Amino acid sequence: MMESMIFDIARLVLGLLFLIGGGNYLVKGGTELALRYRISPMVVGLTVIAFGTSAPELLVSVTAAFQGSPDLAMGNVVGSNICNLALVLGTTVVITPIVVQKSTLKVDWPATFGASVLLVLLVQGGVLTALEGALLFGTLIIYLTYQVWKSKKNPHIPEEVAEVMEAGIKGTVWKDILWMALGGLGLYFGSDWFVEGAQNIAKAFSVPERVIGLTVVALGTSLPELATSVIAARKNQVDMALGNLLGSNIFNILSILGITAMISPISVNASFIDNDMYWMLGVTAIIFPMMWIGKKVGRIDGLILLAVYFLYTYLVLAN
Repeated sequence: MMESMIFDIARLVLGLLFLIGGGNYLVKGGTELALRYRISPMVVGLTVIAFGTSAPELLVSVTAAFQGSPDLAMGNVVGSNICNLALVLGTTVVITPIVVQKSTLKVDWPATFGASVLLVLLVQGGVLTALEGALLFGTLIIYLTYQVWKSKKNPHIPEEVAEVMEAGIKGTVWKDILWMALGGLGLYFGSDWFVEGAQNIAKAFSVPERVIGLTVVALGTSLPELATSVIAARKNQVDMALGNLLGSNIFNILSILGITAMISPISVNASFIDNDMYWMLGVTAIIFPMMWIGKKVGRIDGLILLAVYFLYTYLVLAN
Protein backbone atom coordinates (compact mmCIF):
# COMPACT_ATOMS: atom_id res chain seq x y z
CA MET A 1 0.00 0.00 0.00
CA MET A 2 2.76 2.45 1.02
CA GLU A 3 4.90 1.61 -2.03
CA SER A 4 1.90 2.12 -4.30
CA MET A 5 1.16 5.49 -2.70
CA ILE A 6 4.78 6.64 -3.08
CA PHE A 7 4.66 5.58 -6.75
CA ASP A 8 1.43 7.53 -7.34
CA ILE A 9 2.82 10.66 -5.68
CA ALA A 10 6.00 10.34 -7.77
CA ARG A 11 3.88 9.93 -10.89
CA LEU A 12 1.88 13.04 -9.96
CA VAL A 13 5.02 15.14 -9.40
CA LEU A 14 6.80 13.80 -12.49
CA GLY A 15 3.69 14.41 -14.56
CA LEU A 16 3.54 18.01 -13.32
CA LEU A 17 7.21 18.58 -14.20
CA PHE A 18 6.65 17.17 -17.70
CA LEU A 19 3.58 19.39 -18.11
CA ILE A 20 5.47 22.53 -17.14
CA GLY A 21 8.48 21.60 -19.27
CA GLY A 22 6.31 20.59 -22.20
CA GLY A 23 4.41 23.87 -22.08
CA ASN A 24 7.66 25.86 -22.01
CA TYR A 25 9.14 23.98 -24.98
CA LEU A 26 5.89 24.39 -26.93
CA VAL A 27 5.91 28.15 -26.29
CA LYS A 28 9.61 28.46 -27.17
CA GLY A 29 9.36 26.55 -30.46
CA GLY A 30 6.03 28.07 -31.45
CA THR A 31 7.18 31.63 -30.72
CA GLU A 32 10.40 31.33 -32.72
CA LEU A 33 8.61 29.63 -35.62
CA ALA A 34 5.91 32.31 -35.74
CA LEU A 35 8.40 35.20 -35.55
CA ARG A 36 10.57 33.51 -38.19
CA TYR A 37 7.64 33.85 -40.62
CA ARG A 38 7.16 37.51 -39.62
CA ILE A 39 3.89 37.09 -37.73
CA SER A 40 3.17 40.16 -35.59
CA PRO A 41 4.70 39.84 -32.08
CA MET A 42 1.40 41.04 -30.62
CA VAL A 43 -0.54 38.32 -32.48
CA VAL A 44 2.04 35.75 -31.34
CA GLY A 45 1.40 36.84 -27.75
CA LEU A 46 -2.37 36.53 -28.09
CA THR A 47 -2.25 33.13 -29.78
CA VAL A 48 0.96 31.10 -29.44
CA ILE A 49 1.84 32.32 -25.92
CA ALA A 50 -1.74 32.27 -24.64
CA PHE A 51 -2.49 28.76 -25.92
CA GLY A 52 0.97 27.46 -25.05
CA THR A 53 0.76 28.56 -21.42
CA SER A 54 -2.74 27.05 -21.18
CA ALA A 55 -1.63 23.78 -22.78
CA PRO A 56 -0.90 21.95 -19.47
CA GLU A 57 -4.41 22.68 -18.13
CA LEU A 58 -5.93 21.75 -21.50
CA LEU A 59 -4.16 18.40 -21.72
CA VAL A 60 -5.04 17.59 -18.09
CA SER A 61 -8.74 18.36 -18.67
CA VAL A 62 -8.95 16.47 -21.97
CA THR A 63 -7.12 13.45 -20.51
CA ALA A 64 -9.34 13.45 -17.42
CA ALA A 65 -12.50 13.65 -19.54
CA PHE A 66 -11.35 10.76 -21.77
CA GLN A 67 -10.42 8.64 -18.74
CA GLY A 68 -13.89 9.04 -17.24
CA SER A 69 -12.98 11.65 -14.63
CA PRO A 70 -15.11 14.71 -15.47
CA ASP A 71 -14.76 16.02 -11.90
CA LEU A 72 -10.99 16.29 -12.39
CA ALA A 73 -11.52 18.13 -15.69
CA MET A 74 -13.99 20.65 -14.26
CA GLY A 75 -12.19 20.92 -10.92
CA ASN A 76 -8.95 21.72 -12.75
CA VAL A 77 -10.51 24.80 -14.39
CA VAL A 78 -12.75 26.06 -11.58
CA GLY A 79 -10.07 25.44 -8.95
CA SER A 80 -7.35 27.07 -11.09
CA ASN A 81 -9.48 30.18 -11.59
CA ILE A 82 -10.06 30.50 -7.84
CA CYS A 83 -6.37 29.82 -7.21
CA ASN A 84 -5.23 32.42 -9.77
CA LEU A 85 -7.26 35.29 -8.29
CA ALA A 86 -7.11 34.34 -4.61
CA LEU A 87 -3.77 32.59 -3.99
CA VAL A 88 -1.59 33.83 -6.86
CA LEU A 89 -2.86 37.43 -6.97
CA GLY A 90 -3.07 37.56 -3.17
CA THR A 91 0.53 36.40 -2.77
CA THR A 92 1.74 38.81 -5.47
CA VAL A 93 0.17 41.97 -4.04
CA VAL A 94 1.26 41.13 -0.48
CA ILE A 95 4.83 41.32 -1.87
CA THR A 96 4.25 44.28 -4.22
CA PRO A 97 0.92 46.15 -4.69
CA ILE A 98 -0.29 46.36 -8.30
CA VAL A 99 -1.41 49.58 -9.99
CA VAL A 100 -4.50 48.79 -12.08
CA GLN A 101 -4.47 49.68 -15.77
CA LYS A 102 -7.57 51.13 -17.45
CA SER A 103 -7.80 48.20 -19.88
CA THR A 104 -7.95 45.80 -16.93
CA LEU A 105 -11.00 47.59 -15.50
CA LYS A 106 -12.75 48.17 -18.83
CA VAL A 107 -11.96 44.94 -20.72
CA ASP A 108 -10.15 42.17 -18.83
CA TRP A 109 -12.31 42.07 -15.70
CA PRO A 110 -15.68 42.32 -17.54
CA ALA A 111 -14.55 39.60 -19.95
CA THR A 112 -13.44 37.34 -17.08
CA PHE A 113 -16.65 37.84 -15.12
CA GLY A 114 -18.75 37.45 -18.27
CA ALA A 115 -17.03 34.17 -19.18
CA SER A 116 -17.63 32.90 -15.62
CA VAL A 117 -21.33 33.81 -15.74
CA LEU A 118 -21.68 32.18 -19.16
CA LEU A 119 -20.17 28.95 -17.82
CA VAL A 120 -22.51 28.93 -14.81
CA LEU A 121 -25.51 29.36 -17.12
CA LEU A 122 -24.40 26.63 -19.53
CA VAL A 123 -23.82 23.93 -16.88
CA GLN A 124 -27.22 24.25 -15.22
CA GLY A 125 -28.41 21.18 -17.12
CA GLY A 126 -25.67 19.04 -15.56
CA VAL A 127 -23.68 18.51 -18.77
CA LEU A 128 -21.41 20.78 -20.79
CA THR A 129 -22.24 19.57 -24.31
CA ALA A 130 -20.20 19.74 -27.50
CA LEU A 131 -22.45 22.54 -28.80
CA GLU A 132 -21.98 24.52 -25.59
CA GLY A 133 -18.24 23.89 -25.82
CA ALA A 134 -18.33 25.33 -29.35
CA LEU A 135 -20.17 28.38 -27.98
CA LEU A 136 -17.43 28.90 -25.38
CA PHE A 137 -14.67 28.52 -27.96
CA GLY A 138 -16.51 30.79 -30.41
CA THR A 139 -16.69 33.44 -27.68
CA LEU A 140 -12.92 33.11 -27.27
CA ILE A 141 -12.40 33.76 -31.00
CA ILE A 142 -14.50 36.93 -30.71
CA TYR A 143 -12.51 38.01 -27.65
CA LEU A 144 -9.16 37.40 -29.39
CA THR A 145 -10.33 39.23 -32.51
CA TYR A 146 -11.20 42.23 -30.36
CA GLN A 147 -7.83 42.04 -28.58
CA VAL A 148 -5.96 41.99 -31.90
CA TRP A 149 -7.94 45.05 -33.08
CA LYS A 150 -7.36 46.86 -29.79
CA SER A 151 -3.65 46.02 -29.67
CA LYS A 152 -3.04 47.59 -33.07
CA LYS A 153 -3.79 50.95 -31.42
CA ASN A 154 -1.66 50.26 -28.36
CA PRO A 155 0.67 47.33 -29.16
CA HIS A 156 2.14 45.37 -26.27
CA ILE A 157 4.80 42.73 -26.80
CA PRO A 158 4.64 39.92 -24.21
CA GLU A 159 7.82 39.29 -22.22
CA GLU A 160 8.31 35.83 -23.75
CA VAL A 161 8.21 37.29 -27.27
CA ALA A 162 10.43 40.23 -26.33
CA GLU A 163 13.09 37.85 -24.97
CA VAL A 164 13.17 35.88 -28.24
CA MET A 165 13.34 39.09 -30.31
CA GLU A 166 16.16 40.49 -28.16
CA ALA A 167 18.21 37.28 -28.29
CA GLY A 168 17.57 36.88 -32.01
CA ILE A 169 16.02 33.90 -33.78
CA LYS A 170 18.67 31.22 -34.00
CA GLY A 171 18.85 27.79 -35.54
CA THR A 172 16.51 26.47 -38.22
CA VAL A 173 12.83 25.80 -38.77
CA TRP A 174 13.48 22.15 -37.94
CA LYS A 175 14.88 23.14 -34.57
CA ASP A 176 11.68 25.08 -33.83
CA ILE A 177 9.60 22.08 -34.87
CA LEU A 178 11.78 19.83 -32.67
CA TRP A 179 11.13 22.08 -29.63
CA MET A 180 7.39 21.94 -30.35
CA ALA A 181 7.48 18.16 -30.79
CA LEU A 182 9.34 17.73 -27.47
CA GLY A 183 6.80 20.03 -25.85
CA GLY A 184 3.94 18.01 -27.25
CA LEU A 185 5.45 14.75 -25.97
CA GLY A 186 6.02 16.28 -22.54
CA LEU A 187 2.41 17.45 -22.39
CA TYR A 188 1.09 14.06 -23.58
CA PHE A 189 2.97 11.91 -21.08
CA GLY A 190 2.82 14.52 -18.32
CA SER A 191 -0.95 14.84 -18.49
CA ASP A 192 -1.38 11.06 -18.49
CA TRP A 193 0.85 10.54 -15.45
CA PHE A 194 -0.57 13.56 -13.61
CA VAL A 195 -4.19 12.47 -14.07
CA GLU A 196 -3.48 8.82 -13.22
CA GLY A 197 -1.59 9.85 -10.08
CA ALA A 198 -4.46 12.12 -9.01
CA GLN A 199 -7.04 9.39 -9.69
CA ASN A 200 -5.14 6.78 -7.68
CA ILE A 201 -4.52 9.12 -4.74
CA ALA A 202 -8.23 9.97 -4.68
CA LYS A 203 -9.14 6.26 -4.63
CA ALA A 204 -6.54 5.39 -1.98
CA PHE A 205 -7.83 8.00 0.45
CA SER A 206 -11.48 7.66 -0.62
CA VAL A 207 -11.46 11.36 -1.52
CA PRO A 208 -13.91 12.51 -4.22
CA GLU A 209 -12.21 13.37 -7.51
CA ARG A 210 -13.92 16.78 -7.34
CA VAL A 211 -11.89 17.57 -4.20
CA ILE A 212 -8.62 16.40 -5.77
CA GLY A 213 -9.41 18.42 -8.90
CA LEU A 214 -10.17 21.61 -6.96
CA THR A 215 -7.10 21.35 -4.73
CA VAL A 216 -4.17 19.17 -5.86
CA VAL A 217 -4.76 19.36 -9.64
CA ALA A 218 -5.77 23.05 -9.65
CA LEU A 219 -2.84 24.09 -7.47
CA GLY A 220 -0.42 22.00 -9.52
CA THR A 221 -1.46 23.52 -12.84
CA SER A 222 -1.40 27.04 -11.28
CA LEU A 223 2.16 26.70 -9.94
CA PRO A 224 3.75 28.24 -13.08
CA GLU A 225 1.56 31.36 -12.70
CA LEU A 226 2.38 31.51 -8.98
CA ALA A 227 6.13 31.21 -9.57
CA THR A 228 6.10 33.76 -12.41
CA SER A 229 4.03 36.27 -10.41
CA VAL A 230 6.17 35.97 -7.26
CA ILE A 231 9.40 36.42 -9.27
CA ALA A 232 7.89 39.45 -11.05
CA ALA A 233 6.79 40.90 -7.71
CA ARG A 234 10.25 40.51 -6.19
CA LYS A 235 11.71 42.33 -9.22
CA ASN A 236 8.97 44.99 -8.94
CA GLN A 237 7.80 44.10 -12.47
CA VAL A 238 4.10 43.45 -11.88
CA ASP A 239 2.64 45.91 -14.42
CA MET A 240 0.85 43.22 -16.44
CA ALA A 241 0.36 40.62 -13.66
CA LEU A 242 -3.32 41.34 -12.96
CA GLY A 243 -4.27 41.47 -16.64
CA ASN A 244 -2.35 38.23 -17.27
CA LEU A 245 -4.14 36.41 -14.43
CA LEU A 246 -7.56 37.58 -15.62
CA GLY A 247 -6.59 36.57 -19.16
CA SER A 248 -5.56 33.14 -17.89
CA ASN A 249 -9.00 32.68 -16.32
CA ILE A 250 -10.70 33.68 -19.57
CA PHE A 251 -8.64 31.09 -21.46
CA ASN A 252 -9.31 28.43 -18.81
CA ILE A 253 -13.06 28.72 -19.33
CA LEU A 254 -13.41 29.55 -23.01
CA SER A 255 -10.47 27.56 -24.39
CA ILE A 256 -9.90 24.63 -22.06
CA LEU A 257 -13.52 23.78 -21.22
CA GLY A 258 -14.64 24.75 -24.72
CA ILE A 259 -12.17 22.44 -26.47
CA THR A 260 -12.58 19.64 -23.90
CA ALA A 261 -16.39 19.67 -24.22
CA MET A 262 -16.18 19.64 -28.02
CA ILE A 263 -13.95 16.56 -27.85
CA SER A 264 -15.89 14.82 -25.05
CA PRO A 265 -19.00 16.32 -23.33
CA ILE A 266 -18.35 16.94 -19.62
CA SER A 267 -20.74 15.66 -16.95
CA VAL A 268 -20.92 18.35 -14.25
CA ASN A 269 -21.15 17.37 -10.57
CA ALA A 270 -24.02 19.14 -8.75
CA SER A 271 -21.52 20.45 -6.17
CA PHE A 272 -19.79 22.47 -8.89
CA ILE A 273 -23.10 24.03 -9.92
CA ASP A 274 -24.39 24.71 -6.40
CA ASN A 275 -21.14 25.68 -4.69
CA ASP A 276 -17.75 25.88 -6.41
CA MET A 277 -18.75 28.00 -9.39
CA TYR A 278 -20.31 30.58 -7.09
CA TRP A 279 -17.02 30.77 -5.20
CA MET A 280 -15.34 31.37 -8.57
CA LEU A 281 -17.87 34.12 -9.36
CA GLY A 282 -17.49 35.58 -5.86
CA VAL A 283 -13.69 35.75 -6.00
CA THR A 284 -13.87 37.37 -9.46
CA ALA A 285 -16.49 39.85 -8.20
CA ILE A 286 -14.58 41.05 -5.14
CA ILE A 287 -11.58 41.84 -7.32
CA PHE A 288 -13.53 44.68 -8.95
CA PRO A 289 -13.99 46.97 -5.91
CA MET A 290 -10.38 46.25 -4.94
CA MET A 291 -9.26 47.48 -8.36
CA TRP A 292 -11.70 50.40 -8.46
CA ILE A 293 -10.85 51.91 -5.07
CA GLY A 294 -7.58 53.78 -5.45
CA LYS A 295 -6.92 52.05 -8.80
CA LYS A 296 -4.53 49.75 -6.96
CA VAL A 297 -4.68 46.25 -5.45
CA GLY A 298 -2.75 46.54 -2.19
CA ARG A 299 -1.42 44.40 0.62
CA ILE A 300 -4.65 44.45 2.66
CA ASP A 301 -6.51 43.26 -0.44
CA GLY A 302 -3.91 40.51 -0.83
CA LEU A 303 -4.42 39.31 2.75
CA ILE A 304 -8.19 39.24 2.18
CA LEU A 305 -7.73 37.20 -1.01
CA LEU A 306 -5.40 34.73 0.73
CA ALA A 307 -7.89 34.35 3.59
CA VAL A 308 -10.65 33.63 1.04
CA TYR A 309 -8.48 31.00 -0.68
CA PHE A 310 -7.58 29.18 2.54
CA LEU A 311 -11.18 29.34 3.78
CA TYR A 312 -12.45 27.88 0.51
CA THR A 313 -9.79 25.13 0.52
CA TYR A 314 -10.63 24.27 4.13
CA LEU A 315 -14.34 24.01 3.32
CA VAL A 316 -13.66 21.82 0.25
CA LEU A 317 -11.44 19.45 2.27
CA ALA A 318 -13.84 19.45 5.25
CA ASN A 319 -16.73 18.35 3.09
